[in-house]
Amino acid sequence: MALSFALGTGVPDAAAAPESGARVTASADGLALDGNPWWPTGFNAYQLATDWSVNAGCGAMVDLDSYFGALPPHSLTRFDAFQALAIDRFTGTLDFRPMDAVFAAAEAHDQLLVPVLSPQDGACEGNVFKDRQWYVDGWTTPPAVPSSTAVTSFEQWMVTAVTRWKDSPALAAWELVGEPETSSCTDSTCSWSTRTCTADAAQVLRSFFDTAGQQLRSVDTRTLITAGLTGGGQCGSQGDEYEYLAQSPVVDMLQYHDYGADGVPLPGDQWNGLQRRITQSAAAGKPLLVGEIGQLAGSCGDIGARATSIGMKIDGQRAAGTAGALLWAFVPDPRPAQCSYDIGPGDPLWQTIGS
Repeated sequence: MALSFALGTGVPDAAAAPESGARVTASADGLALDGNPWWPTGFNAYQLATDWSVNAGCGAMVDLDSYFGALPPHSLTRFDAFQALAIDRFTGTLDFRPMDAVFAAAEAHDQLLVPVLSPQDGACEGNVFKDRQWYVDGWTTPPAVPSSTAVTSFEQWMVTAVTRWKDSPALAAWELVGEPETSSCTDSTCSWSTRTCTADAAQVLRSFFDTAGQQLRSVDTRTLITAGLTGGGQCGSQGDEYEYLAQSPVVDMLQYHDYGADGVPLPGDQWNGLQRRITQSAAAGKPLLVGEIGQLAGSCGDIGARATSIGMKIDGQRAAGTAGALLWAFVPDPRPAQCSYDIGPGDPLWQTIGS
């Protein structure tokens, strides 16, 4: 039987679609959990795999049973499943116990997870920005010298992580890179003000999605793959490019990240705003998760007012056709005297999820 190929990628469409059997499925109508319509809410809780007795960590340690037990039933949590958090800081070898504990606690409380396998900006993983060349071939290249943040290539880490946790009933979707963009660096720190964007930036990012995504799917044939795009016009996903990425046969769910438009349900302009992204995702027949909603509070704003503002956002976005909403970010040690996105255990924002 002949197979059709995605434009310019060589990825067979028929082989790219997830097989049946996963708890979470996606369609043009949105997400479903165990066969029932599901509009998930929850948190970004990036530091769940921090365990100072094993790894260097990323933020404070979290009481996993307390966190997952406090969530409304069948909430969704997006967390850092970076290679750096699976490296024993004493021996320099892979140690999966902290991440195993995250999956075990989520399973015990019947909660759902989106593991993010690597960060675009390198936060908590060496602080090295992923430039255009990383998406061309850097993701397949092992480190020249193993370090506290990487002992294998991203490609090998992806295969290792997916192989280990693919059968977890807590697994909702895989995310390859959080907020990917294919900018080119012009200085040693790759500062945002001097980065450039080549004409083929979208093609490079699409090729990465297609190739890495197909490799992931060859290991885990059932679980959804979400493109963790910021959605606001970043290099490689500007304007019409977002829909081109959405058409990848191994992208099952899109994302948009919402900051800086407090109280506005559909932020952004006609080219790169949330309404445009909803329309583009729908045209591709795929759901769009608002993967991050963040609003500053603490010394610069009342947390009660923030909860009201974000509650309005969630209601408006759901009515506009989004597929779920995750808040940025749960932390076990909020800083009320500072201006931050921190959401602590007693924050009023807990009342906006699960409703």
